[in-house]
Amino acid sequence: MTFVTRLTLQSGDRAALEGIVDDIKTTAERKGAELKGPHSHPPTDISVPQHCRLHADDDRHFTSWNYTVFTRELEIHGHDNLARNIAEQDFPDSVHIEAEVEQIHGAGRGN
Repeated sequence: MTFVTRLTLQSGDRAALEGIVDDIKTTAERKGAELKGPHSHPPTDISVPQHCRLHADDDRHFTSWNYTVFTRELEIHGHDNLARNIAEQDFPDSVHIEAEVEQIHGAGRGN
């Protein structure tokens, strides 16, 4: 039985995101782990309206706050300790990481 750890990294700071992804790739290669990715998703442009006041009757607005979020996805097959160590790292505040673990059963095996 093998575990697949899917890491999704998101950031508005593209350089920081690419640096973290490169570090993960280098670590996985050094440890001999099977790594798929990074898979790039199209950037997401987000626009956040900004109200001048918190009062509900005030319709005045500042210019919307616009920013772009970049997303990279990687998969680590096996190497559970490596995946755990990567997911537990202290990443910069500008980088958000999610880890999803899936258990894969070998072919021909019953449940």
